[in-house]
Amino acid sequence: MSSGHALLAVGGAFLAAGVIARAGARIGLPTIPLFMLAGFVFGPNTPGLSLVDDPSELGVLAGLGLVFLLFYLGLEFSLDDLAKGGRKLVWSGLIYLVLNIGGGLAFGFLLGWGTREALVIAGAIGISSSAIVTKLLLEARRMNNPESRLIMGIIVIEDLFLALYLALLQPVLSGAGSFGSAMADFGKAFAFLIVMAALARWGGRVVSKLFSSADDELLTVCFVGVAVMGAAVAEEVGVSDAIGAFMVGMMLGGSKVAPRIHKLVLPLRDAFGALFFFIFGLSIDPNAVGSVVVPVLIAVALTIVANLGAGALAARLHGFDRQAGVNIGLTVLTRGEFSLVLAAMATAAGLDSRVAPFVAGYVLLLAVIGPVAVIRSEKLTWLLPAGIVRGTSTREGRDEVARAT
Repeated sequence: MSSGHALLAVGGAFLAAGVIARAGARIGLPTIPLFMLAGFVFGPNTPGLSLVDDPSELGVLAGLGLVFLLFYLGLEFSLDDLAKGGRKLVWSGLIYLVLNIGGGLAFGFLLGWGTREALVIAGAIGISSSAIVTKLLLEARRMNNPESRLIMGIIVIEDLFLALYLALLQPVLSGAGSFGSAMADFGKAFAFLIVMAALARWGGRVVSKLFSSADDELLTVCFVGVAVMGAAVAEEVGVSDAIGAFMVGMMLGGSKVAPRIHKLVLPLRDAFGALFFFIFGLSIDPNAVGSVVVPVLIAVALTIVANLGAGALAARLHGFDRQAGVNIGLTVLTRGEFSLVLAAMATAAGLDSRVAPFVAGYVLLLAVIGPVAVIRSEKLTWLLPAGIVRGTSTREGRDEVARAT
C-alpha cells in the first residue's frame, strides 16, 4: 500500500466511522457497533467502495487503538482498588469466570470440533471485552455508579485470568515439544505480570519522578512511549499486548501525574479506539459467518444467561439491588478484542476452520446487543426474578462501597 493510499484509507476510516456513528447517535444507538458497522460497509467483504483490500495492513493502527483503550482502563483502576474490594470482589470475579468459562468449555465440547477448539471457544465465550465495557461505562455515564467499581474489578480479574490463560493456551495450540518448554513459556508470562504488578503497587514515587515534566507535550510523548513499549514487551514474552498496556496504565495510575495523563490520553483513546472497532468491522466476512449461525445464536443465549446469573450473584453478595444486578450482567456481556486474539491463534494453529467465523459472528452480535441492552437496562430489570437479589436499594450498595474505599 502506497503512502497516499494509506493516508486515504485512514482518513476515510475516521470519516466513515464518525458520520455513521453520528447518524446513529441521533436515534439513540451507541457508537461501538456503529464504528464496526462502518468498517463492515467499507470493507473488502461487502460490495461497493472498499478502503483497503487487506485489513491487516491497518493492523498497527488497530493495535494502537487497543493499547490506548486498555491503557485508559489501567489508569482508572489500581491495585489498591482491587485490594480494598476484598474477598467479595474476588468471589464476584471467580463466580463470573466459573459460569462463563465453564459454560463456554462445555459448549465447545458439545460442538464436537475438538479439544483444542473447545479451549479456544471457552476463552472466546468466557472473557468480556475490556475495551467495550470501558467505553460503555463512559458512554452511559455510569463510571460513578456504585456497581461500576465492582464491574471494573471483575474486568481486572478477568484480564489477569486471561493473561494466565493465554500463557497456558499458547503451548497447547503451538504443540510445545515438552511439558518443560510449555512451563517455561508460562513462567516468562507470569514473571512479567508479577513485575508489572509490583511496579503498579510500589513504584508510584519513582514513576512520578520520571514523568515530572510540567510540559504537557513532553508528558504526552513519554506516556505514549511507555504504553506502547509496555504492550510490545508483553507481546514478546507471551502475554497479550492489551494486558501490557493495561498494566502500564495501572502503574502510571498510582503516580502524581495520573490526573494530567488521564486528561491528555482522552483524545488518543477516542480517536484510535474508533479505528480499532472500525478495523475489526473490516475483517468480518458475512459468507463465513453464515455457516455457523446456529452455534452463534446458541452461544449468545448461553452468554446472556450466564452473565445475568453472575450479575445477580455479585449484586446479592455486595448488597446491591436487582437493577444493579442487571446492570452488572449486561455491562460485561460484550466480547471483543480478546476473543479475536483467540480466533487468530486458532487460525494460526490450523484448528477447525469454523472457529474463526464462529467467534467473529458471536462477537459482532454481542457487540450490537450489549451496548443497546446497557443503555436500556432500566427497562430490562424483569430479566432477573424479583427474589433473586436481596439488596433493597442501590444506595445501600453505594454506602458499602464508600466504606470499603
